[in-house]
Amino acid sequence: MAGLKATAQTAEITTGTALKTILQLVAAANHRVVVKEISISFKGTLNTAAPILVQVARQTDAGTMSALTPKKMNESDQETLQTTAQDTATVEPTLTDDVISEEVHPQGGYTWQAPFGGEIIIEGGNRLAILTTAIAAVNCVARIVFEE
Repeated sequence: MAGLKATAQTAEITTGTALKTILQLVAAANHRVVVKEISISFKGTLNTAAPILVQVARQTDAGTMSALTPKKMNESDQETLQTTAQDTATVEPTLTDDVISEEVHPQGGYTWQAPFGGEIIIEGGNRLAILTTAIAAVNCVARIVFEE
């Protein structure tokens, strides 16, 4: 691990009304990724709206999604990012382990920051995703800050 810090962030995406992978991070083969922060915010308009289930989970495959290019946090870093990302699932990947689950109001958001030594590790070739399950569709933006 070279200490290369990066972020994968979506544009505004609709949650839909069923389980949906908003953002998936894919560690390159034989390269582990250390997740430092996970964030999602919603653009809801009703203060009486039902909460949205936000999950951070491991997935075993890609499903069908759009490619998303992670960005280095320090653009002067010379190393090439090995980690890739995808967003906006139209065919859901297979879920395995649910790492974090939170109910979040659609007018708010949720940010998880790793405590020192408590980061989420993605083993080489594996995947970690932010998913939502909403009763009513609302737009959102998701981000994963990581180090490889």
